[in-house]
Amino acid sequence: MTLDGAVPPLLVLAASALLVGFQRVALRSSRRATAGDVAIAAAIVVVGLLLEQQMGRTPFYKNGPVRLWSGDITSDQNSQQIFDPYSFTHVIHGAAFYGLTRLVPAARALGPAVVAAVTLETAWEVYENTNQVINRYRAETVSLGYYGDSMLNSFFDIVACVLGLGLAWRKRWWVTLSWVVVVEVILALWIRDNLTLNIIMLIHPIQAIKAWQMGA
Repeated sequence: MTLDGAVPPLLVLAASALLVGFQRVALRSSRRATAGDVAIAAAIVVVGLLLEQQMGRTPFYKNGPVRLWSGDITSDQNSQQIFDPYSFTHVIHGAAFYGLTRLVPAARALGPAVVAAVTLETAWEVYENTNQVINRYRAETVSLGYYGDSMLNSFFDIVACVLGLGLAWRKRWWVTLSWVVVVEVILALWIRDNLTLNIIMLIHPIQAIKAWQMGA
């Protein structure tokens, strides 16, 4: 089986479905179910990291020491260190995934919502690290030198997603929407990129946006 394209994220979704199904059969009490949610979320992250390893992603930044922060998105340390400007887009992922869980009655409790968000974020992380998407980033977006995330960076992207979910869970919807908009505007001014632009350039690249992002 070739680990490229839709295959890795589908494997993550399948693993999550199997684990959740097993939990429903094996666990009865709410306390055990909560512990089960934590275990499932952790197992999904492990599955994602193992898939990234099999796809050739490195555990850490390969050309130097591990750092807490890398602020230059044109550097080869971008998406390699623990946090970078794109970490904020993963916080927004968490808020968006929390919003989606409100549409599914079975996922409205915090534990199932975390499992759902971790599943979706991990599926995205492994998809983002397929050769198909890496080549798309390099060809059509500002990330011309992108060569995939380190496994360390992917792990903390998932952590950032859970943080975003937690913020959305604790605040009213309009507060969440407000900080999401503020973060998107700040990122656009700071690095000329954000989650909205990233999605646009992956799905339907616009040359005028690319030129602006490149500093033209």
